Amino acid sequence: MRPKPLTRVATHVALITCTAVFIGPVVYAAITATQDQSAALSPSLALGTDLLVNVELAWSRFRLGEFMGNTVIVAVTVTLAKTVLSLLAGAAFVYFRFPLRGVAFTLVLFTLMMPTEVLIIALFDVVEWMGLYGTLPALILPFMASATSTFLFRQHFLRVPRDIVEAAQVDGAGPLRFVRSVLVPLSWNTIAALAVVDIIYIWNMYLWPLINAVGPESTMVQVGLVRLLVDQQVTHYGVIMAGAMLTMIPVLVVFLALQERFTRGFALSTER
Repeated sequence: MRPKPLTRVATHVALITCTAVFIGPVVYAAITATQDQSAALSPSLALGTDLLVNVELAWSRFRLGEFMGNTVIVAVTVTLAKTVLSLLAGAAFVYFRFPLRGVAFTLVLFTLMMPTEVLIIALFDVVEWMGLYGTLPALILPFMASATSTFLFRQHFLRVPRDIVEAAQVDGAGPLRFVRSVLVPLSWNTIAALAVVDIIYIWNMYLWPLINAVGPESTMVQVGLVRLLVDQQVTHYGVIMAGAMLTMIPVLVVFLALQERFTRGFALSTER
């Protein structure tokens, strides 16, 4: 049954409105990034000619490039470590029989109810005791394990056909070979989906990076953006918006590169 013309028009109007609400601020930020101070304060929707100047100020003078480099190191390291540890943990919960396996998995899920903000004081004490406060490892180590990723890998492995598992056992594959030769090739979509989520999560972290930021060498990009706003004697919105647009590029590239696998990774089907 085809929808009525009025219904189709209403649907398209609603979709266009929602798109404008989401895209509008980004477009305005992109326009402001090209303007000088007077045009940015107008405000004006006309494109300016100061884009390269604003980008240069944000990148070099306010050290946004260095902060983005720190964030790339942290995001890539955390994503790789989290993927490996979560994949192995998920495989262990599915294919290994050990005492209190159900209790252990319940305790893992229990950590989902404890956001990072609740653990900030304890996390600070541990990091300071280890002598890592104010360093990049202090931003990496607390996020190398993930209950969410472990749960998703476990659910994915439960859908792997039993015939494949038995064939690997008959072939004499040990645990590590089974993970490397069977589970990993079957899990690329899930790995890519979790990689996108993890990279965006790390890229947008603010509270813990703010507490850990004692110098430029340990400052991440979101904290750097705030400092870009605070460190100016006169707020230059063109520079701020140019910095904001720069910080969007890496995560946008990651999402576009892994978009298809991201969609397949979270598909509600057994075809992976």
